[in-house]
Amino acid sequence: MTDRIDRRSFLARGAVTGAGLAAVGVSGSFLAACGSGGSSGSGGSTSTHPDGVSTATPHKGGQLVIGVEAEEKGFSPTLGTFDTTGIMYARTVFDPLMIIDANGKPQPYLAESVTANSDYTVWTITVRSGVTFHNGAPCDGAAVAANLQAHRESLLTSTTVKPISSIASSGQTCTVTMSSPWVPFDYYLTGGIGSQIAFVAEPGWLKSGSQTNPIGTGPFVFQEWTPNDHFTATKNPHYWRPGMPYLDSVTYKPIPDSNQLLSSLQSGSVDIIHTSAAEVTKALRADTSLAYIDDATTIAGEPDMDCLILNLSRAPFNNLKVRQAAAYAINSAQYAQVINFGVTPTSNGPFPKGSPYWLSNNGYPSPNMSKAKQLVSEASQEIGGPVKVQLACVSTPGSQRVAQYIQQQLQTAGMQVTINSIQQVSYINNALTGNFDAQLWRQFGAVAPDLNYIFWSPTTVTGGFSINMARNTDPNMQTALINGRQAVNTSDQVAAYQDVNRLMSSDLPYIWYGQTVWSIGAKPSVQNFDGPTTPAGQKAFGMISGAFWPTTTWIS
Repeated sequence: MTDRIDRRSFLARGAVTGAGLAAVGVSGSFLAACGSGGSSGSGGSTSTHPDGVSTATPHKGGQLVIGVEAEEKGFSPTLGTFDTTGIMYARTVFDPLMIIDANGKPQPYLAESVTANSDYTVWTITVRSGVTFHNGAPCDGAAVAANLQAHRESLLTSTTVKPISSIASSGQTCTVTMSSPWVPFDYYLTGGIGSQIAFVAEPGWLKSGSQTNPIGTGPFVFQEWTPNDHFTATKNPHYWRPGMPYLDSVTYKPIPDSNQLLSSLQSGSVDIIHTSAAEVTKALRADTSLAYIDDATTIAGEPDMDCLILNLSRAPFNNLKVRQAAAYAINSAQYAQVINFGVTPTSNGPFPKGSPYWLSNNGYPSPNMSKAKQLVSEASQEIGGPVKVQLACVSTPGSQRVAQYIQQQLQTAGMQVTINSIQQVSYINNALTGNFDAQLWRQFGAVAPDLNYIFWSPTTVTGGFSINMARNTDPNMQTALINGRQAVNTSDQVAAYQDVNRLMSSDLPYIWYGQTVWSIGAKPSVQNFDGPTTPAGQKAFGMISGAFWPTTTWIS
């Protein structure tokens, strides 16, 4: 679906906080919840398209114009709103401490090494020597410590780093002590969706609270930003990776309208685009004159999932039979064809096929309208009246189209469903404060399942403002999440998140109906946008959730 409610809406439109406090927004790592490990490698393509990987000698120079789906609120890792576009902006002016390699594992990037003690309660981050920020200030252990401390004090990102109990630094080293074992902490240092704490900003600039004129160690230096029009950065002549970047400059152009985004590439006004719109992906796949990749089959971790988020704290979805009926009534395979043009894979939970946590039989109800009708009838008798549902969506054609499809399925099952078109900012606040029955949603894509902890943990459910917006209080879920966070052995980790998968299917806080597919289309002259490497020369994972690396991209 083209218009969606997901972390983008949380990030770009802002939300209220609990206890009556007003927040300027919700950050990417705060609301960009993430999934678990999956297939390795970079994005997929077809043999008829150039695939964005080149081993030729890079050509230096030129300006790359990138069309992106949306605009950001700013550049600060503690105040900004890093969705896919934000990750692209951050990779341009900042560097993450680590990078995901081709096998889906964290490897050092700006950090020379990241190590943990035997019980994963103390992590030591050693920064590369001789690296400086764009203003000439040294990037050392104290700079990393200052960044992490700023996150601990941030209204927006403090929930993510809550396990950190203390931070110390000496020379090039930053030592982070946890209140309890945090085995996948290194995944939070890779700078993807849900891990913007990875990007190291110059401490003075970060402390200033500025949302523009960012100062980092990245491959490009900030030049100018006109929100909703363009952001331009120029080559960093002192970049620490020898010979990189290859481009003289990069310019980003936010183009929220998916049809306009596609036509901008086709007309040549931009050189490369990313998209999560199924209709654009379908068109890109058909145009063999373009370079093309997507993540339909090859994913780092988990993709975003299209789903219906249910409020388990009030009627009608505090009744398990009503939740089960909704799951039986909505057919993921039919949704993929009717709504997403046959582009997107089906879904039965937060983990896709290929993930070690995916289960073909996880207990999620298979489509069965007869069973749905039976459960609605039983629930109606229990509550002494009809099952009435307020189904929320935003007032855009794409969201309306999806809402009408969902309404039809639930009404066929016997529910009385009213569609409420809500303004984006109110929509977000309603989810956080529990003022909803069911809402169209998209979330949970990332490289490690622990990055979804704050969204799934019963500990984040409160009487008012709740980051666990479905308000699922099953104590077994907390046990499974802690087991996953503290699991040292792969087998124990897999067992823990398979338990999460099964619990999602029995608790049913979400009704799954589709997997999001991100794709990239580019002029054939755009080279190596899907061929990043680690500083050690290893192959790194290419496009992840629509984000690629401008550092290693060049124009022929």
